[in-house]
Amino acid sequence: MTVKAKRHYLFSLFAAGWWFVFLSVCPLIHASAAFEPKKLTIIHTNDLHSHLLGHSPNWDYTPETVLDDDTQGGWARIATVIQGEKQARDHPVLVLDAGDFLMGTLFHMISREQAVELMLMKKIGFDFTTLGNHEFDLKPSGLSRILRTAQSKAGLPGVLASNLIFDPDQEEDDALEQDFKQGLINPYAVIERNGIRIGIFGLLGKDASETAPFAWPVTFADIVESSNDMVRTLRDEENVDMVVCLSHSGIWDEKKKSEDEILAKKVPGIDIIISGHTHTRVTEPIFVNDTVIVQADSYGKFVGILDVAWDESETVLFENYRLTEINDSIKGNERINQLIQENKELIESRILKDRGLQFYQPLAETGFDLCIEDRETGLGNLITDALRRAVNKRVYDPARPLSRVRVALQSNGLIRSDIVKGQTGVVGVSDLFRVVPLGIGVDDTMSYPVLTFYLYASEIKKAMEVATSIYPAKGSDYFLQFSGLKVIYNPKRMIFDRVTDIWIEEQDGTYRLLDTSRSNQKLYRVTSNFFNSSFIKFVGDYTKSILKMVPKDADGNPIKDLGTARVDADPDTSGIQELKDWETLFEYMDTFEDSDGNGIKEIPQRYSQTEDRYVAEPSLNPVDLLKGGTFITWGAFGAVLVVLGIFFLVFFVVLKKIKKRRQSRQ
Repeated sequence: MTVKAKRHYLFSLFAAGWWFVFLSVCPLIHASAAFEPKKLTIIHTNDLHSHLLGHSPNWDYTPETVLDDDTQGGWARIATVIQGEKQARDHPVLVLDAGDFLMGTLFHMISREQAVELMLMKKIGFDFTTLGNHEFDLKPSGLSRILRTAQSKAGLPGVLASNLIFDPDQEEDDALEQDFKQGLINPYAVIERNGIRIGIFGLLGKDASETAPFAWPVTFADIVESSNDMVRTLRDEENVDMVVCLSHSGIWDEKKKSEDEILAKKVPGIDIIISGHTHTRVTEPIFVNDTVIVQADSYGKFVGILDVAWDESETVLFENYRLTEINDSIKGNERINQLIQENKELIESRILKDRGLQFYQPLAETGFDLCIEDRETGLGNLITDALRRAVNKRVYDPARPLSRVRVALQSNGLIRSDIVKGQTGVVGVSDLFRVVPLGIGVDDTMSYPVLTFYLYASEIKKAMEVATSIYPAKGSDYFLQFSGLKVIYNPKRMIFDRVTDIWIEEQDGTYRLLDTSRSNQKLYRVTSNFFNSSFIKFVGDYTKSILKMVPKDADGNPIKDLGTARVDADPDTSGIQELKDWETLFEYMDTFEDSDGNGIKEIPQRYSQTEDRYVAEPSLNPVDLLKGGTFITWGAFGAVLVVLGIFFLVFFVVLKKIKKRRQSRQ
């Protein structure tokens, strides 16, 4: 064989060997590619509450430029983040929201006519959302109007709600039920992304449903039962690979109350829970069994980004999670910002113009922040002082002393925003409106109306027990801010009987000890908004009538229809012109002084601190535990005495028997 032939032979042998290796390995390469995990990214928000602009304050918000303000949030910035995350990935991105996209700023004032929130969510790229309790603030009919408006204008994200129960005997929910039948709301959705078949459903939890009184006659099925049904449907009938739950139920520090963690424990088969309602900032995912739970604070201050994968074992794999703060390092999307500005102009022309106001108009200035907390606060005092003053201005007749409003109440759950001095200290119209913005009136106009009615002193004590006993059990929304009282309580006393002394303010500013015994049948005028007043029945039911209160008219007759207790903002005009919660705060600002002469009133320094309106005096002294106690305290004390009596009786009987046995042995 020649050298050339040998070379040709060796080359052929070498090539054949490589060809054999290639044919052997190629199927393995294909198999490896086939079983490579399929990736998916979920971007999520919750509790956006119509906060289209960055805050606080709106006055400082500059979405067109970066690094020149300290505001958080802003939907134009959120749009930029979502767009950027999509561009950074070569796999699908789902954008989901866990409810309460409505209610909280001037923008919700035009939601029924413009559906601005849903329209923008669609344009930003949200795929699905669910219904939170505040979506029902405008009643089922109002929610229906928003959904239909969005559909007729620019479309809307998929709206998912699996545990709605409509009442066939009531017509108030008929329009929303029709929306459900026509697919504007669906119990679940099935989509396919990157070869992954994904089932998504929505829920509204127990605590959220309890704070949605205007959802009536719509009610909500148990979330565990509903979720079991959804998982069964999605897994067994729809054959999905991944199940995602949009749950407006919440995450709580107290694990036995943490509805979404309980849900994950009790319902196997949910891969991911996008949580809402509790405004919880989850920096690291919560893992319960095989379920990942996340939540992204509130008001668009953060966006959650969750990377997962699905592998050949049909398992959802957690890969990465982070919260992205929405701040001034992010330039806002120009198109979204333009749409927001257009809607701002609509608000000015349709809502503010007739009141002589403009969106960014300065109303006051402050040298300090006023923040809401689960205690007496300067902000709470400011709000309730404003409420009491505004109502007295309209209803108090010096010739009738009983007509004077003695007490004003506001729950923390309806105080939706702090007043923050920001870079300039200016408090504008849009910023002040955000403080108490919620609701709808009896006359179907936006925002809760103010009511006034009468209670006995013993019932005022019961109202104060809400903050001492219901708030610790149910959360911060139930803490009460008030004006006209100083309340002393002992947190060591029996539940529902912790208030020991109440001092009521007299017209000259001094305080007098209030006789809260049931024998005191004198009536005291109280004011609050429609929502809080409607919750009086809930308090009675929740406490099995222990804290039952009955709103009354000036003659002591029970008020059957709270709508008749509305305060008329303009008695000179026929009919009732509802005085709105937020309007009382605007009026109060106008009474302040402009000490520096710059044309803007200053919030008084007194509101930079508390005034001991609500003071805890913990004591285990038996006298303090029993002093002035109601039947609850004395009943508990009697029960303790009975138990102790039985114990000592048994003890002496046993002792006597032992002694008798010893004597018999002797």
